Amino acid sequence: MKKTLLALSVLAAGSAQAGVNLYDGNGVIVDLNGAAEVQYIQEYTPNSDPFLRLDDGDLALNTTIAVSSQLNAVAGIAFKFEDSDVQNDELWVGLGGDFGTITFGRQLLIADDSGIGKDYELGGDGLDFVQAEGDQTIKYIFDNGQFYAGISGVIAEDNDDSTEDTSIIDGRLGARFGDFDARVYLYSGDDVSGNFVSFFDSGVMDIDGYNLELEYYMGQFAFAGSFGQVEYEDATSANKGKVEADTAAIAGSYTMNKTTFALGYTYLGWDEKPTAGGKTSDDVNTFYGNVTQQLHSNVKAYGEIGYSDADDAEFGYVVGMEVIF
Repeated sequence: MKKTLLALSVLAAGSAQAGVNLYDGNGVIVDLNGAAEVQYIQEYTPNSDPFLRLDDGDLALNTTIAVSSQLNAVAGIAFKFEDSDVQNDELWVGLGGDFGTITFGRQLLIADDSGIGKDYELGGDGLDFVQAEGDQTIKYIFDNGQFYAGISGVIAEDNDDSTEDTSIIDGRLGARFGDFDARVYLYSGDDVSGNFVSFFDSGVMDIDGYNLELEYYMGQFAFAGSFGQVEYEDATSANKGKVEADTAAIAGSYTMNKTTFALGYTYLGWDEKPTAGGKTSDDVNTFYGNVTQQLHSNVKAYGEIGYSDADDAEFGYVVGMEVIF
């Protein structure tokens, strides 16, 4: 029971895979985990130059405390170091048991797990739910090994860009059958701050969408595919402009000893329906491939190349290294 609930608490936090056990006694488990990742990257951005990118820097502390034989209290605190300023991006508490895990506070939404791409940085534009975290978030997850589900929501959170507060509800429903995994994500958000193909001047949108995902494992091979549709609507104008986007992705990988080779393709097509003027349409196709070398269970190095048919896009490449603990 204790190990199961600890796994649920880590899943709720969305923390790195590795971890250092700091304490395990008297019904209390405390784990510390972190990640550091640096890349040298040439992005698709037209007329851009390659640069050294601090892609990931995380430090998280999670605890599980046995309240009774059937109930545990869980909590998590996490910080990110991607910019020069350290930011607290997780601060939550909750309860876990055979019923699942429910958590409250600053944390990732269910939608943060969506996507099947095997890229590091050059998978291109695809599924975008814009906001996948929040300070005022409630999240519930359940997983019995074969069937899993989850729902999360952001309640009345100030977005600084609108007189209306941001509210979001999203969810996931999935099932595993041997080596086959199928799931669907649903998302609905009001007054979400962000942008999509620079269409909305205000940057405040109502968003509704879904994404269907399939994964299949066959020995050393792994295959995945997805299809989704998302609608973005201007939340500030009386004559609301709208973008309707279709996204699709396929990816596959092969692992040989400690080396993994991956290929993938991402499609994004959209129809713009502005407040004035006729509808316009466009699409972008992106192809990528990468090689990952697992130097240690906690250390990997990788290289990736990518091509996008977006106007004036640069040929993309990236080399990077990640260390987790």
